[in-house]
Amino acid sequence: MISGAFGAALAAQRDRFNARMREARRRTPALAPEVVAVFLQECAAPLVDAVAAQAPARVDAVVDAVYEAALALAARKSIGPGARSQLLAEAWAGTFAAFAPLVAAQPAPLLGMLSNAIVYLEALPGTRPRQWLAETAALAPRIESAAQLAVVGQISAWRAGAAHFREGALGAADGLPAALALAALGAPADSDLQALLLRMIDDPWWRGAGDAAREDVEIGAFTGFGGAFATPPQIRAAPDRFVVRSGERYFTLMVDAYGAVLQPAGADDFDRAGAGQVAHTLDGDTLQVGARRIACDLPAAGLALCANRSTVAIASPFTHAIRLLRR
Repeated sequence: MISGAFGAALAAQRDRFNARMREARRRTPALAPEVVAVFLQECAAPLVDAVAAQAPARVDAVVDAVYEAALALAARKSIGPGARSQLLAEAWAGTFAAFAPLVAAQPAPLLGMLSNAIVYLEALPGTRPRQWLAETAALAPRIESAAQLAVVGQISAWRAGAAHFREGALGAADGLPAALALAALGAPADSDLQALLLRMIDDPWWRGAGDAAREDVEIGAFTGFGGAFATPPQIRAAPDRFVVRSGERYFTLMVDAYGAVLQPAGADDFDRAGAGQVAHTLDGDTLQVGARRIACDLPAAGLALCANRSTVAIASPFTHAIRLLRR
């Protein structure tokens, strides 16, 4: 049973909300009213309660947006028993309360932004949506607007493995208050923001003085095991990325210290990319690339190394995975 300010707001507009449910079911006959009811009681109530405590005058507007969001999420089966993941429901039931002041100011855009980010990251292999949620929520008390939240969310998504967001995140970070930008980037509060951004732009493998170094990432698996590659991949290099061919499919591969992401590409992208050859030797299970010695359990036959300005990619006809190393 929904009580308090949330229950009162629902009761006051019962006829209107019931009409919206009927219209939603007309558009999506499979929409289950009980899924919406459970979501409102178990997941949305904590957020509405937080809004009621901090901005009581905005409860009606938030409840209106919450109800509309619940209908949309139920229609897409993003909530309820058939949901692909429970993280979205968990976020609504817990973490979203941290964003109550922002949601109170702009309910529909903020709820859409937060929900869509979780759905997007959960569908993107190799990313860490729980990390995104935790890092973004931790900064919520310092975020003053939806525009700032969008930038912080983009930075957090990049740090949670969405490597293709890196360039945009670093560019947008410069528009945040310096203290907030440094916190979002995981850097010490006394860092020089401009120097930090320049260093991170120059070196994709540098996380900043406040973060532990990482120098290798692995991506890719056989499609039969849920991966992207039907055949062992072939790799070519572009200055800030790689282009990959597997069978008749092509991908852009972007990688940095936080992770790697595959995006669709075309045959012409692969044809335009360079060989990126890099000198190496394999002595037993040790691969020598320049001054680096790397443990390697792959046979010499067919072993292929390809490099761009920051990264060495290793592929083999004996694996569907690509190993990526800081150059």
